[in-house]
Amino acid sequence: MLNTKKVLILGGGTAGWMAANLMIKKWAGQNISVSLLESEEIGIIGVGEGSTPSLKDFFAYVDIPEQEWMPACNATYKNGITFKNWSSKPGFSSYCHPFPSQLDDYTADAFIYNAFVRRKGIDVEAHPDQFLFASHLCQQGLAPQAAFHFPFNVSYGYHFDSVLLGKFLKNKAKERGVTHIEGTVAAVEQHPNGDISRLVTKDGRAIEADLFVDCSGFQAVLIQQCLKEPFISFGNNLFNDSAVVMPTAATAQVNSQTIATALKAGWAWDIPLTNRTGNGYVFSSAFCSNDQAETELRTKLGLLDSAEPVRFLKMKVGRLQQHWAKNCLAVGLSQGFIEPLEATALHLVQETLLAFIEAYSAAGFTDKNRDKFNQIINHRFESVRDYIVCHYKVNSRTDTDYWRANSNNNDISESLRQVLQCWVGGADLRQEIDRQQIGRYFPSISWHCLLAGYGLFPEQSQLKPGNAEALKYNLTSIRDFVERCALNYQPHQNILQKLHQV
Repeated sequence: MLNTKKVLILGGGTAGWMAANLMIKKWAGQNISVSLLESEEIGIIGVGEGSTPSLKDFFAYVDIPEQEWMPACNATYKNGITFKNWSSKPGFSSYCHPFPSQLDDYTADAFIYNAFVRRKGIDVEAHPDQFLFASHLCQQGLAPQAAFHFPFNVSYGYHFDSVLLGKFLKNKAKERGVTHIEGTVAAVEQHPNGDISRLVTKDGRAIEADLFVDCSGFQAVLIQQCLKEPFISFGNNLFNDSAVVMPTAATAQVNSQTIATALKAGWAWDIPLTNRTGNGYVFSSAFCSNDQAETELRTKLGLLDSAEPVRFLKMKVGRLQQHWAKNCLAVGLSQGFIEPLEATALHLVQETLLAFIEAYSAAGFTDKNRDKFNQIINHRFESVRDYIVCHYKVNSRTDTDYWRANSNNNDISESLRQVLQCWVGGADLRQEIDRQQIGRYFPSISWHCLLAGYGLFPEQSQLKPGNAEALKYNLTSIRDFVERCALNYQPHQNILQKLHQV
Protein backbone atom coordinates (compact mmCIF):
# COMPACT_ATOMS: atom_id res chain seq x y z
CA MET A 1 0.00 0.00 0.00
CA LEU A 2 1.31 3.44 -0.93
CA ASN A 3 2.26 5.75 1.91
CA THR A 4 0.07 8.82 2.21
CA LYS A 5 1.77 12.08 1.25
CA LYS A 6 1.19 14.68 3.93
CA VAL A 7 0.63 18.31 2.97
CA LEU A 8 0.63 20.92 5.74
CA ILE A 9 -0.50 24.49 5.04
CA LEU A 10 0.66 27.10 7.53
CA GLY A 11 -1.76 29.99 7.84
CA GLY A 12 -5.43 30.44 7.08
CA GLY A 13 -6.97 33.51 5.52
CA THR A 14 -8.06 33.57 1.90
CA ALA A 15 -4.76 32.26 0.47
CA GLY A 16 -4.46 29.36 2.91
CA TRP A 17 -8.02 28.17 2.51
CA MET A 18 -7.91 28.59 -1.27
CA ALA A 19 -4.87 26.32 -1.22
CA ALA A 20 -6.67 23.79 0.98
CA ASN A 21 -9.75 23.69 -1.25
CA LEU A 22 -7.82 23.38 -4.50
CA MET A 23 -5.47 20.70 -3.20
CA ILE A 24 -8.16 18.54 -1.62
CA LYS A 25 -10.16 18.81 -4.85
CA LYS A 26 -7.36 18.26 -7.36
CA TRP A 27 -5.70 15.43 -5.43
CA ALA A 28 -8.85 13.58 -4.45
CA GLY A 29 -8.21 9.83 -4.36
CA GLN A 30 -4.42 10.14 -4.70
CA ASN A 31 -3.22 9.16 -1.20
CA ILE A 32 -2.61 12.75 -0.19
CA SER A 33 -3.79 14.23 3.10
CA VAL A 34 -4.16 18.00 3.48
CA SER A 35 -3.98 19.77 6.84
CA LEU A 36 -3.97 23.45 7.73
CA LEU A 37 -2.40 24.93 10.85
CA GLU A 38 -3.49 28.40 11.91
CA SER A 39 -3.22 30.47 15.04
CA GLU A 40 -5.95 32.49 16.70
CA GLU A 41 -3.17 34.76 18.01
CA ILE A 42 -2.28 35.97 14.51
CA GLY A 43 -4.66 38.34 12.78
CA ILE A 44 -5.64 38.32 9.13
CA ILE A 45 -4.98 41.26 6.81
CA GLY A 46 -8.50 41.59 5.50
CA VAL A 47 -10.27 44.49 3.84
CA GLY A 48 -12.92 44.77 1.16
CA GLU A 49 -11.27 43.21 -1.84
CA GLY A 50 -11.74 42.93 -5.59
CA SER A 51 -10.77 40.20 -8.00
CA THR A 52 -10.11 39.50 -11.65
CA PRO A 53 -12.37 37.08 -13.58
CA SER A 54 -10.04 34.21 -12.62
CA LEU A 55 -11.81 33.98 -9.24
CA LYS A 56 -14.93 32.82 -11.08
CA ASP A 57 -12.80 29.97 -12.46
CA PHE A 58 -11.64 29.10 -8.94
CA PHE A 59 -15.18 28.61 -7.71
CA ALA A 60 -15.91 26.51 -10.78
CA TYR A 61 -12.85 24.32 -9.98
CA VAL A 62 -14.08 23.69 -6.45
CA ASP A 63 -17.78 23.36 -7.38
CA ILE A 64 -19.15 26.24 -5.31
CA PRO A 65 -22.02 28.21 -6.92
CA GLU A 66 -22.36 31.99 -6.63
CA GLN A 67 -25.72 31.59 -4.90
CA GLU A 68 -23.90 29.90 -2.02
CA TRP A 69 -20.78 31.97 -1.45
CA MET A 70 -21.67 35.51 -2.57
CA PRO A 71 -24.39 36.24 0.03
CA ALA A 72 -22.17 34.73 2.75
CA CYS A 73 -19.33 37.15 1.84
CA ASN A 74 -21.39 40.32 1.11
CA ALA A 75 -20.13 39.99 -2.45
CA THR A 76 -21.02 42.06 -5.51
CA TYR A 77 -20.19 41.81 -9.20
CA LYS A 78 -17.30 43.63 -10.84
CA ASN A 79 -17.18 44.55 -14.54
CA GLY A 80 -13.84 46.33 -14.36
CA ILE A 81 -11.98 49.26 -12.82
CA THR A 82 -12.48 52.94 -13.51
CA PHE A 83 -9.38 55.10 -13.07
CA LYS A 84 -10.06 58.72 -12.12
CA ASN A 85 -7.63 61.66 -12.23
CA TRP A 86 -4.58 59.66 -13.30
CA SER A 87 -4.23 61.82 -16.41
CA SER A 88 -4.35 65.58 -16.88
CA LYS A 89 -4.94 65.30 -20.64
CA PRO A 90 -8.19 67.05 -21.71
CA GLY A 91 -10.91 64.47 -22.34
CA PHE A 92 -8.99 61.71 -20.57
CA SER A 93 -9.49 62.49 -16.88
CA SER A 94 -10.93 59.00 -16.42
CA TYR A 95 -11.21 55.70 -18.25
CA CYS A 96 -12.43 52.19 -17.56
CA HIS A 97 -10.33 49.04 -17.81
CA PRO A 98 -13.20 46.62 -18.50
CA PHE A 99 -13.13 42.86 -18.35
CA PRO A 100 -13.47 41.22 -21.78
CA SER A 101 -16.73 40.36 -23.48
CA GLN A 102 -17.73 38.40 -26.56
CA LEU A 103 -19.44 41.59 -27.70
CA ASP A 104 -16.03 43.26 -27.95
CA ASP A 105 -15.43 41.11 -31.02
CA TYR A 106 -17.68 43.58 -32.84
CA THR A 107 -16.07 46.78 -31.57
CA ALA A 108 -12.49 46.17 -30.36
CA ASP A 109 -11.00 46.31 -33.85
CA ALA A 110 -12.46 49.78 -34.29
CA PHE A 111 -10.91 50.90 -31.00
CA ILE A 112 -7.48 49.47 -31.81
CA TYR A 113 -7.58 50.94 -35.32
CA ASN A 114 -8.61 54.39 -34.09
CA ALA A 115 -5.93 54.34 -31.39
CA PHE A 116 -3.37 53.48 -34.06
CA VAL A 117 -4.58 56.27 -36.38
CA ARG A 118 -4.67 58.85 -33.58
CA ARG A 119 -1.09 57.98 -32.66
CA LYS A 120 -0.28 58.85 -36.27
CA GLY A 121 -1.69 62.33 -35.69
CA ILE A 122 -5.22 62.00 -37.09
CA ASP A 123 -8.16 63.40 -35.12
CA VAL A 124 -10.37 60.35 -34.47
CA GLU A 125 -12.17 59.16 -31.34
CA ALA A 126 -9.91 56.76 -29.42
CA HIS A 127 -11.14 56.79 -25.83
CA PRO A 128 -11.68 53.15 -24.78
CA ASP A 129 -14.95 53.86 -22.97
CA GLN A 130 -16.62 54.52 -26.33
CA PHE A 131 -15.94 51.04 -27.67
CA LEU A 132 -15.83 48.26 -25.07
CA PHE A 133 -19.00 46.70 -23.75
CA ALA A 134 -18.18 46.15 -20.06
CA SER A 135 -17.26 49.85 -19.81
CA HIS A 136 -20.88 50.59 -20.63
CA LEU A 137 -22.04 48.15 -17.95
CA CYS A 138 -19.84 50.00 -15.46
CA GLN A 139 -21.15 53.41 -16.48
CA GLN A 140 -24.78 52.30 -16.28
CA GLY A 141 -24.46 50.27 -13.06
CA LEU A 142 -25.52 47.05 -14.77
CA ALA A 143 -24.72 43.50 -13.67
CA PRO A 144 -22.81 41.21 -16.07
CA GLN A 145 -25.55 38.55 -16.43
CA ALA A 146 -27.55 38.81 -19.64
CA ALA A 147 -31.10 37.70 -20.25
CA PHE A 148 -31.31 34.03 -21.27
CA HIS A 149 -32.21 34.90 -24.87
CA PHE A 150 -29.01 36.98 -25.31
CA PRO A 151 -26.25 34.37 -25.82
CA PHE A 152 -23.11 36.43 -25.30
CA ASN A 153 -20.67 36.04 -22.42
CA VAL A 154 -19.20 38.85 -20.37
CA SER A 155 -16.25 38.06 -18.13
CA TYR A 156 -16.50 39.44 -14.63
CA GLY A 157 -14.91 39.44 -11.23
CA TYR A 158 -16.22 40.14 -7.75
CA HIS A 159 -15.98 42.44 -4.76
CA PHE A 160 -16.15 40.68 -1.38
CA ASP A 161 -15.21 40.78 2.29
CA SER A 162 -11.93 38.86 2.37
CA VAL A 163 -12.28 37.87 6.04
CA LEU A 164 -15.71 36.37 5.38
CA LEU A 165 -14.42 34.64 2.26
CA GLY A 166 -11.61 33.05 4.26
CA LYS A 167 -14.13 31.78 6.83
CA PHE A 168 -16.43 30.45 4.11
CA LEU A 169 -13.60 28.58 2.39
CA LYS A 170 -12.44 27.25 5.76
CA ASN A 171 -15.80 25.61 6.38
CA LYS A 172 -15.89 24.19 2.85
CA ALA A 173 -12.40 22.73 3.15
CA LYS A 174 -13.19 21.10 6.48
CA GLU A 175 -16.37 19.59 5.01
CA ARG A 176 -14.31 18.12 2.17
CA GLY A 177 -11.70 16.44 4.32
CA VAL A 178 -9.05 19.04 5.17
CA THR A 179 -7.79 18.63 8.75
CA HIS A 180 -7.90 21.89 10.68
CA ILE A 181 -5.27 22.33 13.40
CA GLU A 182 -5.19 25.27 15.79
CA GLY A 183 -1.85 26.34 17.18
CA THR A 184 1.02 28.80 17.00
CA VAL A 185 4.37 27.78 15.55
CA ALA A 186 7.24 28.01 18.03
CA ALA A 187 9.93 26.25 15.99
CA VAL A 188 10.59 24.89 12.51
CA GLU A 189 12.81 21.81 12.31
CA GLN A 190 14.72 20.66 9.24
CA HIS A 191 16.17 17.48 7.80
CA PRO A 192 19.97 17.34 7.27
CA ASN A 193 19.43 18.21 3.57
CA GLY A 194 17.65 21.45 4.53
CA ASP A 195 14.09 20.29 3.84
CA ILE A 196 11.54 21.15 6.51
CA SER A 197 10.73 18.12 8.64
CA ARG A 198 8.14 19.36 11.10
CA LEU A 199 6.57 22.35 12.83
CA VAL A 200 6.55 22.51 16.62
CA THR A 201 3.75 24.47 18.28
CA LYS A 202 3.93 26.50 21.46
CA ASP A 203 2.14 23.76 23.36
CA GLY A 204 4.74 21.18 22.27
CA ARG A 205 2.98 19.38 19.44
CA ALA A 206 5.20 18.30 16.53
CA ILE A 207 3.45 18.20 13.15
CA GLU A 208 5.29 16.42 10.36
CA ALA A 209 4.65 16.64 6.62
CA ASP A 210 6.20 15.88 3.25
CA LEU A 211 5.19 19.18 1.68
CA PHE A 212 4.75 22.51 3.48
CA VAL A 213 2.74 25.42 2.08
CA ASP A 214 3.65 28.78 3.57
CA CYS A 215 0.58 31.03 3.78
CA SER A 216 1.85 32.92 6.83
CA GLY A 217 1.60 36.32 5.16
CA PHE A 218 4.38 38.90 5.16
CA GLN A 219 6.03 37.03 8.05
CA ALA A 220 6.93 34.22 5.61
CA VAL A 221 7.72 31.96 8.57
CA LEU A 222 8.83 28.97 6.51
CA ILE A 223 10.09 30.27 3.19
CA GLN A 224 12.06 33.26 4.48
CA GLN A 225 12.59 32.92 8.22
CA CYS A 226 13.52 29.24 8.02
CA LEU A 227 14.71 28.57 4.47
CA LYS A 228 16.19 32.07 4.01
CA GLU A 229 14.83 32.42 0.50
CA PRO A 230 15.89 35.85 -0.87
CA PHE A 231 13.26 38.52 -1.45
CA ILE A 232 13.49 40.76 -4.51
CA SER A 233 12.00 44.20 -3.85
CA PHE A 234 10.02 46.07 -6.50
CA GLY A 235 10.32 49.29 -4.52
CA ASN A 236 12.51 50.97 -7.13
CA ASN A 237 9.60 51.21 -9.56
CA LEU A 238 6.53 50.69 -7.36
CA PHE A 239 6.79 53.38 -4.68
CA ASN A 240 3.65 52.60 -2.67
CA ASP A 241 4.33 50.74 0.58
CA SER A 242 1.45 51.76 2.87
CA ALA A 243 -2.31 52.00 3.04
CA VAL A 244 -4.94 53.51 5.29
CA VAL A 245 -8.39 51.91 5.23
CA MET A 246 -11.79 53.07 6.41
CA PRO A 247 -15.22 51.56 5.66
CA THR A 248 -18.31 53.65 5.03
CA ALA A 249 -21.99 52.82 4.70
CA ALA A 250 -23.28 50.96 1.66
CA THR A 251 -24.64 53.13 -1.10
CA ALA A 252 -28.25 52.99 -2.27
CA GLN A 253 -27.15 51.94 -5.73
CA VAL A 254 -24.20 49.55 -5.68
CA ASN A 255 -21.57 50.15 -8.35
CA SER A 256 -20.63 47.24 -10.59
CA GLN A 257 -17.03 48.40 -10.77
CA THR A 258 -14.07 49.31 -8.60
CA ILE A 259 -13.09 52.98 -8.68
CA ALA A 260 -9.41 53.91 -8.30
CA THR A 261 -8.96 57.67 -7.77
CA ALA A 262 -5.52 59.24 -7.94
CA LEU A 263 -4.66 61.38 -4.90
CA LYS A 264 -1.56 63.39 -3.93
CA ALA A 265 0.76 60.49 -3.05
CA GLY A 266 -1.02 57.44 -4.41
CA TRP A 267 -4.59 56.40 -5.07
CA ALA A 268 -7.80 55.53 -3.25
CA TRP A 269 -10.03 52.54 -3.85
CA ASP A 270 -13.80 52.43 -3.66
CA ILE A 271 -15.03 48.83 -3.39
CA PRO A 272 -18.80 48.32 -3.09
CA LEU A 273 -20.09 45.45 -0.92
CA THR A 274 -23.72 44.73 -0.09
CA ASN A 275 -23.31 45.83 3.53
CA ARG A 276 -20.73 48.62 3.25
CA THR A 277 -18.27 50.38 0.99
CA GLY A 278 -14.60 49.55 1.37
CA ASN A 279 -12.31 52.59 1.14
CA GLY A 280 -8.55 52.74 1.26
CA TYR A 281 -5.68 55.01 0.28
CA VAL A 282 -2.57 53.28 -1.06
CA PHE A 283 0.38 55.66 -0.70
CA SER A 284 4.15 55.98 -0.52
CA SER A 285 5.55 56.71 2.94
CA ALA A 286 8.48 58.46 1.25
CA PHE A 287 6.10 61.17 0.03
CA CYS A 288 3.31 61.16 2.61
CA SER A 289 2.99 60.62 6.37
CA ASN A 290 0.28 58.50 7.97
CA ASP A 291 -1.44 61.61 9.30
CA GLN A 292 -1.40 63.28 5.89
CA ALA A 293 -2.80 60.14 4.25
CA GLU A 294 -5.57 59.82 6.82
CA THR A 295 -6.54 63.47 6.40
CA GLU A 296 -6.59 63.17 2.63
CA LEU A 297 -8.73 60.01 2.71
CA ARG A 298 -11.17 61.51 5.20
CA THR A 299 -11.39 64.65 3.06
CA LYS A 300 -12.13 62.60 -0.06
CA LEU A 301 -14.91 60.77 1.79
CA GLY A 302 -16.34 63.99 3.28
CA LEU A 303 -15.64 62.66 6.76
CA LEU A 304 -12.89 64.97 7.97
CA ASP A 305 -14.60 65.46 11.33
CA SER A 306 -15.78 61.87 11.69
CA ALA A 307 -14.74 59.77 14.69
CA GLU A 308 -14.78 56.60 12.58
CA PRO A 309 -11.41 54.89 13.20
CA VAL A 310 -8.96 54.04 10.43
CA ARG A 311 -6.50 51.19 10.11
CA PHE A 312 -2.98 51.43 8.69
CA LEU A 313 -1.28 48.66 6.71
CA LYS A 314 2.30 48.22 5.53
CA MET A 315 3.03 46.49 2.24
CA LYS A 316 6.13 44.55 1.28
CA VAL A 317 6.16 44.92 -2.50
CA GLY A 318 8.19 42.44 -4.52
CA ARG A 319 8.60 38.68 -4.89
CA LEU A 320 10.70 35.78 -3.70
CA GLN A 321 13.59 34.57 -5.79
CA GLN A 322 11.96 31.13 -5.65
CA HIS A 323 8.36 30.47 -4.71
CA TRP A 324 9.03 26.75 -4.37
CA ALA A 325 12.19 26.07 -2.38
CA LYS A 326 13.17 22.71 -0.88
CA ASN A 327 9.88 21.06 0.13
CA CYS A 328 8.10 24.35 0.73
CA LEU A 329 5.72 26.30 -1.51
CA ALA A 330 4.98 29.94 -0.68
CA VAL A 331 1.51 31.23 -1.55
CA GLY A 332 -0.02 34.67 -1.09
CA LEU A 333 1.73 37.44 0.82
CA SER A 334 4.53 35.08 1.84
CA GLN A 335 5.58 34.68 -1.80
CA GLY A 336 5.31 38.32 -2.75
CA PHE A 337 2.91 41.17 -3.26
CA ILE A 338 2.22 43.64 -6.03
CA GLU A 339 0.13 46.57 -4.92
CA PRO A 340 -3.65 46.13 -5.34
CA LEU A 341 -4.18 48.51 -8.26
CA GLU A 342 -5.39 45.83 -10.69
CA ALA A 343 -6.67 43.42 -7.99
CA THR A 344 -4.19 40.72 -8.99
CA ALA A 345 -3.42 39.31 -5.51
CA LEU A 346 -5.83 36.37 -5.59
CA HIS A 347 -5.14 35.84 -9.28
CA LEU A 348 -1.48 35.26 -8.42
CA VAL A 349 -2.46 32.96 -5.55
CA GLN A 350 -4.66 30.93 -7.84
CA GLU A 351 -2.17 30.72 -10.70
CA THR A 352 0.60 29.73 -8.29
CA LEU A 353 -1.49 26.92 -6.83
CA LEU A 354 -2.74 25.56 -10.14
CA ALA A 355 0.73 25.66 -11.71
CA PHE A 356 2.22 23.97 -8.65
CA ILE A 357 -0.41 21.22 -8.50
CA GLU A 358 0.18 20.48 -12.17
CA ALA A 359 3.99 20.53 -11.88
CA TYR A 360 4.09 18.46 -8.68
CA SER A 361 1.61 15.89 -9.98
CA ALA A 362 3.28 15.53 -13.39
CA ALA A 363 6.61 14.79 -11.69
CA GLY A 364 5.17 12.03 -9.51
CA PHE A 365 5.02 14.31 -6.43
CA THR A 366 8.72 15.13 -6.63
CA ASP A 367 10.61 18.40 -7.17
CA LYS A 368 11.66 17.53 -10.74
CA ASN A 369 9.69 20.47 -12.21
CA ARG A 370 10.61 22.98 -9.51
CA ASP A 371 12.94 25.20 -11.56
CA LYS A 372 10.52 25.43 -14.48
CA PHE A 373 7.66 26.24 -12.09
CA ASN A 374 9.64 29.07 -10.45
CA GLN A 375 10.48 30.54 -13.85
CA ILE A 376 6.79 30.54 -14.82
CA ILE A 377 5.63 32.23 -11.61
CA ASN A 378 8.46 34.77 -11.64
CA HIS A 379 7.58 35.75 -15.19
CA ARG A 380 3.96 36.15 -14.20
CA PHE A 381 4.87 38.39 -11.25
CA GLU A 382 7.14 40.52 -13.42
CA SER A 383 4.56 40.88 -16.19
CA VAL A 384 1.88 41.96 -13.71
CA ARG A 385 4.39 44.37 -12.16
CA ASP A 386 5.18 45.93 -15.54
CA TYR A 387 1.53 46.56 -16.35
CA ILE A 388 1.00 48.24 -12.99
CA VAL A 389 4.23 50.24 -13.22
CA CYS A 390 2.98 51.55 -16.55
CA HIS A 391 0.02 53.24 -14.80
CA TYR A 392 2.51 55.37 -12.87
CA LYS A 393 5.12 55.86 -15.56
CA VAL A 394 2.74 57.36 -18.14
CA ASN A 395 0.79 59.60 -15.76
CA SER A 396 0.68 63.25 -16.84
CA ARG A 397 0.11 64.83 -13.43
CA THR A 398 2.63 67.42 -12.27
CA ASP A 399 0.93 68.65 -9.09
CA THR A 400 3.04 66.75 -6.52
CA ASP A 401 6.56 65.41 -6.13
CA TYR A 402 5.10 61.90 -6.00
CA TRP A 403 3.58 62.01 -9.47
CA ARG A 404 6.58 63.79 -10.98
CA ALA A 405 8.91 61.15 -9.49
CA ASN A 406 6.81 58.38 -10.99
CA SER A 407 6.73 59.85 -14.48
CA ASN A 408 10.47 60.61 -14.35
CA ASN A 409 11.41 57.16 -13.07
CA ASN A 410 13.38 55.33 -15.77
CA ASP A 411 14.03 52.25 -13.63
CA ILE A 412 11.62 50.10 -15.63
CA SER A 413 12.02 46.72 -17.28
CA GLU A 414 13.23 46.35 -20.85
CA SER A 415 9.90 44.70 -21.68
CA LEU A 416 7.91 47.75 -20.56
CA ARG A 417 10.38 50.09 -22.25
CA GLN A 418 9.80 48.32 -25.57
CA VAL A 419 6.02 48.43 -25.15
CA LEU A 420 6.13 52.20 -24.58
CA GLN A 421 8.53 52.76 -27.47
CA CYS A 422 6.18 50.80 -29.71
CA TRP A 423 3.18 52.89 -28.67
CA VAL A 424 4.85 56.28 -28.88
CA GLY A 425 6.56 55.31 -32.13
CA GLY A 426 3.23 54.54 -33.77
CA ALA A 427 3.95 50.86 -34.37
CA ASP A 428 1.53 47.94 -34.05
CA LEU A 429 1.18 47.23 -30.33
CA ARG A 430 -0.55 43.89 -30.95
CA GLN A 431 2.53 42.62 -32.75
CA GLU A 432 4.79 43.81 -29.92
CA ILE A 433 2.67 42.06 -27.28
CA ASP A 434 2.77 38.87 -29.38
CA ARG A 435 6.50 39.17 -29.95
CA GLN A 436 7.17 39.42 -26.22
CA GLN A 437 4.60 36.69 -25.45
CA ILE A 438 3.12 38.71 -22.58
CA GLY A 439 -0.48 38.75 -23.79
CA ARG A 440 -1.47 35.84 -21.56
CA TYR A 441 -0.97 38.10 -18.53
CA PHE A 442 -2.57 41.29 -19.79
CA PRO A 443 -3.80 41.03 -23.38
CA SER A 444 -3.26 43.62 -26.08
CA ILE A 445 -6.67 45.18 -25.48
CA SER A 446 -5.74 45.88 -21.83
CA TRP A 447 -2.56 47.67 -22.89
CA HIS A 448 -4.55 49.68 -25.43
CA CYS A 449 -7.06 50.64 -22.72
CA LEU A 450 -4.35 51.85 -20.39
CA LEU A 451 -2.34 53.88 -22.90
CA ALA A 452 -5.30 55.28 -24.81
CA GLY A 453 -7.22 55.83 -21.57
CA TYR A 454 -4.47 58.15 -20.35
CA GLY A 455 -4.67 60.08 -23.62
CA LEU A 456 -1.12 59.16 -24.60
CA PHE A 457 -1.51 60.71 -28.06
CA PRO A 458 -0.22 63.80 -29.87
CA GLU A 459 -1.67 67.01 -28.44
CA GLN A 460 -5.04 68.11 -29.84
CA SER A 461 -3.40 71.06 -31.61
CA GLN A 462 -1.12 68.62 -33.47
CA LEU A 463 -3.94 66.42 -34.80
CA LYS A 464 -5.07 66.66 -38.42
CA PRO A 465 -8.60 66.06 -39.75
CA GLY A 466 -9.22 62.49 -40.80
CA ASN A 467 -9.79 61.33 -44.35
CA ALA A 468 -12.18 58.58 -45.43
CA GLU A 469 -9.65 55.86 -44.61
CA ALA A 470 -9.00 57.18 -41.10
CA LEU A 471 -12.73 57.59 -40.40
CA LYS A 472 -13.71 54.13 -41.67
CA TYR A 473 -15.52 53.23 -38.41
CA ASN A 474 -18.83 54.88 -37.61
CA LEU A 475 -18.83 55.74 -33.91
CA THR A 476 -22.56 56.43 -33.90
CA SER A 477 -23.22 52.87 -35.08
CA ILE A 478 -20.89 51.48 -32.43
CA ARG A 479 -22.64 53.42 -29.66
CA ASP A 480 -26.01 52.27 -30.94
CA PHE A 481 -24.82 48.64 -30.95
CA VAL A 482 -23.46 48.85 -27.41
CA GLU A 483 -26.54 50.60 -26.01
CA ARG A 484 -28.95 48.13 -27.62
CA CYS A 485 -26.95 45.15 -26.37
CA ALA A 486 -27.03 46.63 -22.86
CA LEU A 487 -30.85 46.49 -22.88
CA ASN A 488 -30.43 42.76 -22.16
CA TYR A 489 -28.76 43.45 -18.79
CA GLN A 490 -30.38 44.38 -15.48
CA PRO A 491 -29.32 46.90 -12.84
CA HIS A 492 -26.70 45.52 -10.49
CA GLN A 493 -28.94 46.18 -7.50
CA ASN A 494 -31.74 44.02 -8.94
CA ILE A 495 -29.47 41.04 -9.55
CA LEU A 496 -27.99 41.27 -6.05
CA GLN A 497 -31.45 41.35 -4.48
CA LYS A 498 -32.43 38.18 -6.36
CA LEU A 499 -29.16 36.52 -5.37
CA HIS A 500 -29.78 37.17 -1.69
CA GLN A 501 -33.32 35.82 -1.91
CA VAL A 502 -32.20 32.40 -3.21
